[in-house]
Amino acid sequence: MGTERLRAEDIILYEDKDILVCRKPGGFPVQTKRIGMMDMENMLKNYLAAKGEKSYVAVVHRLDQPVQGILVFGKNQKSGARLSEEMQKNEMEKIYLACVQGVPEKEEGILENQMEKVPGSNLSRIVENKTKNSKKAVLEYKVLKEEAGCSLLEIHLKTGRHHQIRAQLAYAGWPILGDTKYNEKESGKGQWKAMGLCASRLSFYHPVSGEKMEFQVKPDGNFPIV
Repeated sequence: MGTERLRAEDIILYEDKDILVCRKPGGFPVQTKRIGMMDMENMLKNYLAAKGEKSYVAVVHRLDQPVQGILVFGKNQKSGARLSEEMQKNEMEKIYLACVQGVPEKEEGILENQMEKVPGSNLSRIVENKTKNSKKAVLEYKVLKEEAGCSLLEIHLKTGRHHQIRAQLAYAGWPILGDTKYNEKESGKGQWKAMGLCASRLSFYHPVSGEKMEFQVKPDGNFPIV
């Protein structure tokens, strides 16, 4: 999905008076400070204003700009606060598809590391031992498919650290295809229109009704393995 003429109507999967569930295309930012560059937050605000609704959008969670997939937004303060509380309590289930170089020896497993942000950069790194700035990062993986020395992994994210999946998989020896920050072989390349990472499934409890909400999408665009 190209982002040049993207409309809010193109990416909304579900909407009611309290929440918006959207599909973020790879390459489109959730929020940006760049002048003149559109992002999801402002696109949705403009969409609501054009309908005559209050243009309030609570950003509950984010995806890195190159990553595609599902996000939920609150349309009022109450919904935003309750969804944020779910996030903090790890009550939202987030499942990703990751296309990686290499094939894990085990068909499924758990990665658990200490992670910290790299000072003065927008990167994170794995550290061998706990430091004052590090936090535990945990994910579960399952190999779904192997193709030409690469793998399609299903990732269950158990913690929500900065660049967690990208850094942990690279450290394990399975860097994500198209990741120019954590995959040395991809540095400086434009091989993929979007990184081989998709937030493919999201489940949470509706902030007002309490109903279990579940959404799923398939990767689009130039995704390396499907």
